[in-house]
Amino acid sequence: MIATAMPHAAMPGDLPSALGGARLPAWALPSDWPRSQGQPVLADLLLQDGRITGLQPQGSAPLPAGAWALAGAPVLPGLVDAHTHLDKAFTLQRMGQVRPGLLGAIDAMMVDRIHWTADDVRDRAAQGLQWAHAAGVVHLRSHCDWWEPEVTPVAWPVLRELAEDWRGRVQLDRVSLIPLHLFAELDTALSLAARVAASGPGACLGGFVHSTNWNPQALKHLLMAARHHDLDVDLHVDEELHAGAEGLAHIAELVPALGLQGRVVCGHTCALAAMPEDRALNILDAVARAGLTLVTLPITNLLLQDAVTGRTPRQRGLTLVKEARARGIPLLLASDNVQDPFCPVGSFDPLEAFGVGVAMGQMNQAFDDWTDTLCRRDWLGRAGAARPWGLGSDADLLIFPQANAWGFPSRTASRVVLRQGRRLSATSPLQEIPS
Repeated sequence: MIATAMPHAAMPGDLPSALGGARLPAWALPSDWPRSQGQPVLADLLLQDGRITGLQPQGSAPLPAGAWALAGAPVLPGLVDAHTHLDKAFTLQRMGQVRPGLLGAIDAMMVDRIHWTADDVRDRAAQGLQWAHAAGVVHLRSHCDWWEPEVTPVAWPVLRELAEDWRGRVQLDRVSLIPLHLFAELDTALSLAARVAASGPGACLGGFVHSTNWNPQALKHLLMAARHHDLDVDLHVDEELHAGAEGLAHIAELVPALGLQGRVVCGHTCALAAMPEDRALNILDAVARAGLTLVTLPITNLLLQDAVTGRTPRQRGLTLVKEARARGIPLLLASDNVQDPFCPVGSFDPLEAFGVGVAMGQMNQAFDDWTDTLCRRDWLGRAGAARPWGLGSDADLLIFPQANAWGFPSRTASRVVLRQGRRLSATSPLQEIPS
């Protein structure tokens, strides 16, 4: 029988010794985990000194004093937000009317850049990190606009400083979001990659690959420069509904040839949804062979794609998530833009984007089959499929006492966040944005 209400869990104190009766997603459990009526049986997680020390079916052994009784509340490991834009966040409030669509948003952001000082970026990005931390994010990747080949953007060193400030709370990666045409000359591509590599740990080489700037030679130079400087790559690719877009297909061909398998992430790839099915599926076959990771951004692409003033959109802009999953392609779902001209909403809570993605992509059994897109630790496809409940792993967990696995992610706004086994102090994600 499907439960109609989830009883409130008993969670006294801030440092539980165990989580009793947790509902864990099927993808995160051993293959021989027992099931009842087709569902994984509830689990007991044992915790000590901020780490997970045991995982067992509920009731296998008595729980220690100080255990929390979760009464079947869903539990996830700490969240990964694999694609955001901290440098742009919270700029919408100072803009006027923005022309609909991706290119209109780019135009509005180019005008707003005159306001970007180190203090301005730091205040806005720090607010985004605070919201993400409160939501249960443990690893966040931010792209950073980089428009001039000889000038390091003001936001780049600020994000590096914030990565240090937030060390131990949120791991912050930085991606240089560079227009493809700046890689047209190999010497310039190598110089850009060298500056990214020299900027410290957590830096990735990135680029914007779109039909309006398509240059296959520049794309090859970008990837060659990344290989030369031993950088991971994270690209905005085919963020459009143009059936003739060529970015993803070329990346899937170049990556194996350059020996970059397992080092390249492609975000958006909306054009797959507009292509003839045979072509789209052939490209996905090549993506799987190339070891690429895909990241889909449901909220932003729902708002940006097929956007025309006064007209209801006809197309969704979601990449082919089910077809990618069927091919074993590593797939993540992320927040993307937050309260800027590209997306007027958002909160750096990946579960908000997940809820939109579940509806857009008709993702059935979302808790058991799709929540790995929010928290998989092998998100570059290199680390294998290690489960997050391994003995000795940090007890960075989210508990959803008002939700259930059938209706997930409904009623997940209320959550208890554990960091290294301790309840995170209550932090409102609705505090005012610094001026």
